[in-house]
Amino acid sequence: MTMLTGVILAGGQGRRMGSQDKGLVPLNGKPLYQHVLERLRPQVDIVVINANRNIDRYQLSGCRVVQDVFADYPGPLAGIYSALRAIEGDWAVFSSCDTPAIPLNFVEQLVQQRGDAPAVWVRSQERDHPTLALIHRDVAAPLQAYLQAGERRLMQFLRHQGGHAVLLPDDESAFHNINTPDDLDKRF
Repeated sequence: MTMLTGVILAGGQGRRMGSQDKGLVPLNGKPLYQHVLERLRPQVDIVVINANRNIDRYQLSGCRVVQDVFADYPGPLAGIYSALRAIEGDWAVFSSCDTPAIPLNFVEQLVQQRGDAPAVWVRSQERDHPTLALIHRDVAAPLQAYLQAGERRLMQFLRHQGGHAVLLPDDESAFHNINTPDDLDKRF
């Protein structure tokens, strides 16, 4: 596999977090996205952050920041599309900014179990986690058409492209998202 770009998806509106920029919400003294960055960085060649607010704060990480090319926060697919257009290599691995305990080997497992698929995503014992995904840049063109048609269903799109889930045996807590202020207190 050629150069692998890690992408932290931090471009949402954070509605369930009181409209805060979720990636910047503090957890144990540092922003959520930094927890993801620390776990993702050793698994990839370079990390890019997809963000639409507080660009200057994300740039302090030393990572390139890519904004959505679509207006009105159309969801994680817009961040995925925008990043796929911006990467230099052929492959990007994605993680949402609100999954601070991602496994330290999830990228390796996705790569090993990809087969010939242009996209794969994590499946834990309980459910699919489509924002934890490895996606080839050639998926960008059909993704643009999908978004322009008003579609927003991530797993449906990835399946339609020939993608499949990769079962990871990690503890379920490795995949917990922090979506609300209560999640900060309950899980970490």
